[in-house]
Amino acid sequence: MSVNVKRRLDYQPPLYTITNVVMHVQLHATATRIKTVSTVQRVGDHNSPLFLDGEKMQLLSLAVNGEAYNLYSHVEGGISLTEVPDTFELTVETEIDPQNNKALEGLYLSNGVFCTQCEAEGFRRITYFLDRPDVLAKYEVTVSGDKEKYPTLLANGNPIAKGEESDGTHWVTWQDPHPKPCYLFALVAGDFDLLEDSYTTTSGRDVKLELYVDKGKRDKGVFALESLKRAMKWDEDTFGLEYDLDIYMIVAVDFFNMGAMENKGLNVFNSKFVLADQDSATDEDFFNVESVIAHEYFHNWTGNRVTCRDWFQLSLKEGLTVFRDQQFSADMTSALSNRIKHVRVMREHQFAEDASAMSHPIRPDEVIEMNNFYTVTVYDKGAEVIRMFHTLLGADGFRKGMDEYFRRHDGQAVTCDDFVAAMQTATERDLSHFAKWYSQSGTPVVGVSRMYDKQKRTLHISLSQHTPATANQQEKEPLYIPVAFECIDDTGKHYPDDDGLIKDGLVILDKPSVSLMFSDVPESCLPVVLGNFSAPVKVDNPLSAKELLQIFRFADDPFNRWDAMQSLYDWCITQIELDKSVPDSVWKALADVIAAEKDNHELLGECLSIPSFETLCQTRVGVDVAALASARQSFCAQFASELQSALLTVWNGFSSVSYTYKQTDVNARRCKNVALGHLARTADGEALIEKQFAEADNMTDSLGALRAAQSGSAEVFNSLMTAFEQKWNHDPLVLDKWFALNATTEREDILAHITMLKSHPQFTMGNPNRVRALIGSFAFYNPVGFHQPDGSGYQYVTDYLLELDQHNPQVAARIVTPLTQWQNYADKHQQKMKAQLTRLVNHEGLSKDVFEKVSKSLAYEKSE
Repeated sequence: MSVNVKRRLDYQPPLYTITNVVMHVQLHATATRIKTVSTVQRVGDHNSPLFLDGEKMQLLSLAVNGEAYNLYSHVEGGISLTEVPDTFELTVETEIDPQNNKALEGLYLSNGVFCTQCEAEGFRRITYFLDRPDVLAKYEVTVSGDKEKYPTLLANGNPIAKGEESDGTHWVTWQDPHPKPCYLFALVAGDFDLLEDSYTTTSGRDVKLELYVDKGKRDKGVFALESLKRAMKWDEDTFGLEYDLDIYMIVAVDFFNMGAMENKGLNVFNSKFVLADQDSATDEDFFNVESVIAHEYFHNWTGNRVTCRDWFQLSLKEGLTVFRDQQFSADMTSALSNRIKHVRVMREHQFAEDASAMSHPIRPDEVIEMNNFYTVTVYDKGAEVIRMFHTLLGADGFRKGMDEYFRRHDGQAVTCDDFVAAMQTATERDLSHFAKWYSQSGTPVVGVSRMYDKQKRTLHISLSQHTPATANQQEKEPLYIPVAFECIDDTGKHYPDDDGLIKDGLVILDKPSVSLMFSDVPESCLPVVLGNFSAPVKVDNPLSAKELLQIFRFADDPFNRWDAMQSLYDWCITQIELDKSVPDSVWKALADVIAAEKDNHELLGECLSIPSFETLCQTRVGVDVAALASARQSFCAQFASELQSALLTVWNGFSSVSYTYKQTDVNARRCKNVALGHLARTADGEALIEKQFAEADNMTDSLGALRAAQSGSAEVFNSLMTAFEQKWNHDPLVLDKWFALNATTEREDILAHITMLKSHPQFTMGNPNRVRALIGSFAFYNPVGFHQPDGSGYQYVTDYLLELDQHNPQVAARIVTPLTQWQNYADKHQQKMKAQLTRLVNHEGLSKDVFEKVSKSLAYEKSE
């Protein structure tokens, strides 16, 4: 395959820009016509041709200043116009086929709804244009279509005119007064139910709020609309940022590649992040709705008003906005549970990405397909880097930096360096060393060593840092790492260091190593490192089970208490891997923990959760999947057996109350369901599961019973799953949960079972949610099934990807990820995984999206 590698350092400013766009979109299922009139200006003194991006469409006509124009040629990726004036009006007429656009990029028609997705490079599937984020224009868009089929016609901005025609069509004109890049262009047409509300900003402006959902689902949008108002208020209170249009619209659609899209004034959402009620949505669903609603709203400033100069700067808007939505969610729900949720994502997925061939800095250096930039590194590690800014500068300093950022760059397309510069200027702090986080890939490892002198009663602790070589970078430099640090003894007393290196609970590790000395301290003193996950690093801090329990008892930071328990479970599983037993003292201590924290439902629920297989993989190399999975299963079984009485007390301690989505109830339900998951492995489990499933008045408890049943009797699980499917077969979003449970269940005939599920009436390859629920869940979260010794799991997923890639390369490129992370597994797994990757890379017609990830993965062997 011939590929064009794009590099960040090759960036050149545009030779032409577009300042104003007037579009008329005449909707038709297979022959939509778009007339685009753009004001084009030459930038600088040159005679270069004007290149316009364009693909997957028919060019009907081209005119310059109203006259037919023939001085153009079709070239790879678009058209090239020569001898154009310095400033002119360019008219482009194109025709596209939305109904057969199965990639769901550009303008497409699915399930009776016209919808757009233009980020990153979808606008070029609608018209020939300068499809790059640093070209900002004002848009006026008229959408026309059949009034009966598409009574709702939406685009960016404010509606300024509408009308009807005698042929049964109608039209609406929308005007967006704010210059924007074309990736933020949006158009939606269909027949929806509408929820309406309003919001009055701090300055007294009234904003009309509209939420469009599928017919009959109006009640399921109420929570999303309330979440939007909370996000608007929070952004005003926290960052002083108000909304800037007269109307804010959200549309929920079933067929969407992403979670949601922040198009200016018209956010398009995957319906799973809008629709929620207690019968059909879990507590996690409610959380995600509020979080994603907020995320897309916050983009209005961090992404729209200030946008990216180029796609290599994607973390400028995404990392920053993820951090903002995390802060919002922590304020709306719980700081601890939110932090744990985000750290799990880092440890399960981002660390794995850093250790694979797709390792890249949060500001990448090169790419083949821009869609492959949408990674956990850019988003989640990017958010952790922003969080470190917040940690180092404090809330007030961070706010000053944000204010300066908007003052300098409102209405501009800028870079990550511009953000760092604004933060640095506003706080008068040198951030040049810290900025290396933007350019260096990989996961640093912070090593902790200690030496105690019994005679002098002194404790010497050394912190060191080392970042392993990654696929794209062999040489690493020391980073600027804020390490949250406590030193505690076995009575809970905390100690300062002699030299005052611990300031505000932080040690700055900005060189290969830092030493701390503690005088007149007992031998039981322990270093407690990386509180609240103060930096996106791994920690090598050898501690015994007794010492980990000491941290749990006495650490100030509740995150550290949870983290100590996770490390203890990892230690126990390692003992089993080494054919050693878990000491009785550990089981007694765990029983004491459960008794002591019985009323602290949030912490207890988190601490009863055993690290996932995916998290355990990141603390090991050369993973033998069957051996690790067996050791984890063995520990879970012992956990249930040894602690059955304590767990049963926990489960019985929750009285049946009517469902409400508030944090205390969320904490209680989570704790109860985690306990039930353990009890499923005991003799009482079957009866408890059936009781909870029968009595549940909400989706959280229904699904909790089903998840618990995965670990118990197959007969009970199959019976409950049948009942669940019969009850919910009318609701595709709920059935996605059912598909995912099926896909992640350990069973010998899992591949045949998945094949059967693919023929289910609600499953379709054309819907990304269904594909992610079934095939994605299997590949990512069924390690025993996916990593079958004979390689059949790898082959099964590869066969499906070859078919999916022909229709939707974006989704295929995401699901191929587990195959590309072969490096951390035992050789017997590696060879079979690479064999399937070789099948993919040699397949004629493979998309750039999948080719990039697969070819890089196979090439990674050369840098070992």
